Amino acid sequence: MSVGLIALLDDVAMIAKAAAASLDDMAAGVAQAGSKAAGVVIDDAAVTPAYVASFTPDRELPVIARIARGSLFNKLVILLPLALALSALLPWAITPLLMLGGLFLCYEGAEKLLEKLGGEAHGETPDGPVTDAKAFEAARVKGAVRTDLILSAEIMAIALAEVADKPLIERAVILGIVGVGITVLVYGVVGLIVKADDIGLHLARGGSGLRRAIGRALVQGTPPLLTLLANVGTAAMLWVGGGILLHGGEQLGLAAPAHWQHDTAHAVEAAAGAALGWIVGAGIAGIAGLAIGMIVAGALHGLPALLRRA
Repeated sequence: MSVGLIALLDDVAMIAKAAAASLDDMAAGVAQAGSKAAGVVIDDAAVTPAYVASFTPDRELPVIARIARGSLFNKLVILLPLALALSALLPWAITPLLMLGGLFLCYEGAEKLLEKLGGEAHGETPDGPVTDAKAFEAARVKGAVRTDLILSAEIMAIALAEVADKPLIERAVILGIVGVGITVLVYGVVGLIVKADDIGLHLARGGSGLRRAIGRALVQGTPPLLTLLANVGTAAMLWVGGGILLHGGEQLGLAAPAHWQHDTAHAVEAAAGAALGWIVGAGIAGIAGLAIGMIVAGALHGLPALLRRA
């Protein structure tokens, strides 16, 4: 075997080792970035079923598919290039933009809470019977994709922070994999939740006694579960939005509120466990989000009325 061929084989082996190491690094980056964004993923899964309510069973999965496509567009076409460009050119702008998204989530959550308490309905929620099914579906999908844009921005920002030290191409690949993987996970779970009653009905129609009992439990349990998820989704908007604003304020120099939240949550965690500490931290963020959201909702809905009276 010639010396040149041996040298070529050595080069090929080195390239293969480098490629394998790069793939290992990317796999580790995907796992690290995805795990850090897990909290927002839970919020996303809790928020979405509320947008699928009021549809006939044959339209539930198509609506979820439309929202999932919109979510992929948000992550891969809008947020991925924007995140890479901002991290390279204007890294200081990421926090203010995230805070604007958090402000929107606080406003949405406060408005939904006001609607639950008997206030005037806004946005895609119908005031009466649905007369135009296509327009109602389009409005619901638009509202869900709009809210997903904010949650996806938080997911991508968290993932970006975990891989900020990696080369641009590797960063883009990791963010793309995280975006697709999270979208498939979230909307797959949402699809199972929404169709749980249909699955239960199928199980209840035949088979063993245990199978029928499980089917009946699914049929009876799905409506309360969807109601619970709708309420959790509203709360999630408030605690995620409030958390974004508290964390953003800390980065911009207003550190006292975030420090108080962290210190309080850590004190409760040390005394009563990690779960209760997390609940307290999320509760503080939710109260902050509700207060800010109420101010924004009042300004947006009250100021025009004042101007009309003037």
